[in-house]
Amino acid sequence: MANFDFMKFKVNLFVFFLLLSSNTFANTQSIGTYTNGCLSGAVELPIDGKGYQVMRLSRNRIYGHTNLINFIQTLGEIVATQHGSNLLIGDLGQINGGRTPSGHRSHQNGLDVDIWFTLSTASTLTEHERETLSATSMLSSADKIALKEWTFAHEQVLKAATQLPEVERIFVNPVIKRELCKHAEPLNRAWLRKIRPWWKHDDHFHVRLSCPKDSQNCEHQEPLPAGDGCDEDLAWWFSDEATKPNAKGRESASHEPPAIPALCKQILKNTI
Repeated sequence: MANFDFMKFKVNLFVFFLLLSSNTFANTQSIGTYTNGCLSGAVELPIDGKGYQVMRLSRNRIYGHTNLINFIQTLGEIVATQHGSNLLIGDLGQINGGRTPSGHRSHQNGLDVDIWFTLSTASTLTEHERETLSATSMLSSADKIALKEWTFAHEQVLKAATQLPEVERIFVNPVIKRELCKHAEPLNRAWLRKIRPWWKHDDHFHVRLSCPKDSQNCEHQEPLPAGDGCDEDLAWWFSDEATKPNAKGRESASHEPPAIPALCKQILKNTI
């Protein structure tokens, strides 16, 4: 308790009950950061919609902020119309957000979703198929794109996602980012700025939305650097340093998670 800020705790508690009493939480509220937060008034994504189907239903990670649900449905409509395919949707978040038992450090405040690179033409997948089908890697080796898997349609889906204004960034494997950089048109590269390289992410892309304007307790991530990201920042991902276990951005197994935001303690009390 040596570093406990009692006054800050009282202020946060007051804000929480003020929001609760004023019915602000009747609307979806993203609280805290993407890696340490929660979600109030979550919206459940229907498991089937135009241009998308939800996978791994047993995980029950189908909840998000209203903006996230709208984004998935909008992108699904684009994919259905332009490509005649369905997106396969992986994890959103838990009903109250917060830390998941496995699989993610983020996905905590209702603004993250994983989408498989696999584009499905199946009308409706069975429950068994949703649990057993595997996402296909777009890599043939650790540093090479799988040309038999990667198509122009994948590039177009990513580009369409970046052009939706609520999208802040999209994480993909560095090899995929490099492939996009190679083929982007010289005068049409601004969308690449939102495509960010990250470890793994070879069989799915991870979309992260900006903090909603009405979620005053959502903490923004650092702004994206200028440029298309196809420069020395991308080159670093193919350096020896990037392969080290303690490379920047990697979380060690011994990493102690931060304290849960005060506003989330009440929301998560029955789910932690």
